[in-house]
Amino acid sequence: MSNPTTATKKKAAAPPALGKETHLRWYKDMILMRRFEEKAGQLYTMQKFGGFCHLYIGQEAVLAGMITAIRPTDRIITGYRDHAHPLVLGESPGRVMAELYARATGTSKGKGGSMHYFDKERNLFGGHGIVGGQIGLGAGIAFADKYRGEDHATLCMFGDGASRQGILHETFNMAMTWKLPVIFIIENNNYAMGTSVERTSNVHDLSTLGESYDMPGVVVDGMSCEAVHGAIADACAHVRAGKGPILLDIRTYRYRGHSMSDPQKYRTKEEVEEYKKQDPIENVRSVLLEKKWTTAEELEAMDTAAKKEVEEAVKFAEESPSPATEELWNDVYKEPDYPFIKD
Repeated sequence: MSNPTTATKKKAAAPPALGKETHLRWYKDMILMRRFEEKAGQLYTMQKFGGFCHLYIGQEAVLAGMITAIRPTDRIITGYRDHAHPLVLGESPGRVMAELYARATGTSKGKGGSMHYFDKERNLFGGHGIVGGQIGLGAGIAFADKYRGEDHATLCMFGDGASRQGILHETFNMAMTWKLPVIFIIENNNYAMGTSVERTSNVHDLSTLGESYDMPGVVVDGMSCEAVHGAIADACAHVRAGKGPILLDIRTYRYRGHSMSDPQKYRTKEEVEEYKKQDPIENVRSVLLEKKWTTAEELEAMDTAAKKEVEEAVKFAEESPSPATEELWNDVYKEPDYPFIKD
């Protein structure tokens, strides 16, 4: 039997040397995510849309590095901090904003909203409001692909808080037993709502959570697009080779509160400012300028274009209709005439 201690306590390999086009994409993707989320936070405080609202500001390198490392056919499932996922997958900001507004033109027809975002066309399986609920579902998606003999990787994303749920261990056991092609990604921003990793468990190194099942685990710098890209590319190769799941502890940080109602009394302003020095957008910007791959003026133009896209998205959402009442009956079951649905 292999020694899980030596199998799991690994650091991510040195990130690959990636060129101009990749860095430009990272910058463009992240600046759109940042500007969209800033506007979403502003609109939420103006009561333009309801429910809960969880912003992705600060964590953009996770998705930017991911998208350049996966195939378009790979599957993604995540928790409720999910506005940025459809954006990086290529959905229009207008349809994303319309979904937050619960409008019929939203990607999920206005039925998902901020926390339950689904995009079937882009293999985004949610957006889940139940903490940790997506962990078992992610393994199920991977099981279906393996059963059908399809060559896809499933990226199952959840936070450090969700990693304390019991479903994680049941799922890890089954996924390793069946060698499912699933990459478990902990977006570890160090706080389960307002409770730090150090206060939620005796185990502070979350990359070791799969040790009991011989699941390899890797620590990844989540503020670096290069590091995330390299780790996810390696993880995809691992699961496609039939070696079973792998766990990535991607250590990132959110600059805003857990949700819009979070007073953030559990951390100091100094801590937040220290992490802002690692801003992934500024890191990529520095590389682009240092290597003379672009100019400050060109980057400013990209930022301006992102802001314009977001403003147009708001206009589209606000001018879009709400779903018709009859839509309550649709998308409940696969069969449109399912018996008793209207009884």
